[in-house]
Amino acid sequence: MLGTKRSGRRLTTALAGFGLLLTGAAVQAGTAAPAHAAATHRVLFDNAHAETAGNADWIISTSQPDPLGQDSSPSAETDWTGALSSWGVALQKTGGYSQKTLPSGSSLSYGGTSATDLANFDTLVLPEPNTLFTGAEKTAIMNFVKNGGGLFMISDHTGADRNNDGEDAVEIFNDLMTNNSVDSTDPFGFSVDSLSIGSDHPSAISDSTDPVLHGSFGAVTKSLIASGTTATLKPADNSAVKGLLYRTGYSGNTGAFFATSTFGSGRVAFWGDSSPVDDGTGQSGNTLYDGWNDSTATNAALALNATEWLAGAGGSGGGGDPTSCTAAQLLGNSGFESGSGTWSATSGVITDSASRAPRSGSYYAWLDGNGTAGTDTLSQSVTIPSGCSATLGFYLHVDTAETTTSTAYDTLKVQVLNSSGTVLGTLATYSNLNAASGYTKRGFDLGAYAGQSVTLRFTGTEGSKYQTSFVVDDTALDVS
Repeated sequence: MLGTKRSGRRLTTALAGFGLLLTGAAVQAGTAAPAHAAATHRVLFDNAHAETAGNADWIISTSQPDPLGQDSSPSAETDWTGALSSWGVALQKTGGYSQKTLPSGSSLSYGGTSATDLANFDTLVLPEPNTLFTGAEKTAIMNFVKNGGGLFMISDHTGADRNNDGEDAVEIFNDLMTNNSVDSTDPFGFSVDSLSIGSDHPSAISDSTDPVLHGSFGAVTKSLIASGTTATLKPADNSAVKGLLYRTGYSGNTGAFFATSTFGSGRVAFWGDSSPVDDGTGQSGNTLYDGWNDSTATNAALALNATEWLAGAGGSGGGGDPTSCTAAQLLGNSGFESGSGTWSATSGVITDSASRAPRSGSYYAWLDGNGTAGTDTLSQSVTIPSGCSATLGFYLHVDTAETTTSTAYDTLKVQVLNSSGTVLGTLATYSNLNAASGYTKRGFDLGAYAGQSVTLRFTGTEGSKYQTSFVVDDTALDVS
């Protein structure tokens, strides 16, 4: 059994290492590559919710999860197979995007170890899902956005139940926003209308400063409805919601065909029809419509600008332009080898005690592990430069004397606070249920905090009976 922290008892068996947790991208122990490549925006396209049922073919490639398996250097949209291949190829050709597909039969997750876990991505694209998200998936999606992820919701008209399971994209998106464990009180500030609009060319509002309407992929003037729907905006519930393109004859809070919003540290985009991103090609037997190349609209620019904005590449508050920032590691005394210098910590947290093993060097941070009720904290303030991509990384080992497999008695929260001490976001919460041996590296994307002075804080809270130790080492906040 592992000894408690204050008793000074030694380990009876050698620890192989410690594992740690971050909000952005999960990386296994021993992986040298950073969790978030500085100049790469990571996009996950969903294909786990009947996106290819019936005449739908909402995939960027038949090679899944990695489209590069079909063609590693696509130059034409037909080099990848799928009705969204034009979108995927256009992003790939910029050299600034890494794309994956969540294959059929998989589930959306956040904070796990899968290569397609949302923690490994900046943006999730939901291209007309046709099966309801499970409770766990809705929790994953909402927490992903809340912690800084981008969510692209592409709907279709009501009644577009392509797999005949009784659910269409309108119902699925409304269920996500009103029936989840994170925030069901109209979190994004809009609801999807139960409409089937035959045809229209919605016009963009006049706003030369909007990064979605005037992004690096061109100016947006019109989009396309070929059987679609709209959204009703509710700014009283979320003041950030904004309609960008409206059905003809509509404005304000009704008839929004394309809308954006924020939630927590993340961003959200809604599009009322899948036809605008359909490039007219796909798998044999599907009847598709080429909205991507429709000369009467600017759908390609809208899709690409929105992807850029969601990933934090454009506009204020995101990851900024990664090419304008000098690469650096910002945390002082990142491996704790200078003792308590630079960090603010509860007494005894930064230690070279032989009762636990550091991942490297001699010192590490050991929160809790007392077997008595109490709280330990570890924090450091840092300014993340504007225009930078930023990734937090660290290693954490959790060991415990708790025997339960269902109750989180002891917890460790990883949070970002502003200069006034207000919590801006909780990146992760770990507990005695996460006990495991071996170092595991995770990475959290903190690009949403670029241009801000923030405090990174670890808070360990322990119950009164059995010890749980949260051991942190080899931290890093890399910007570039």
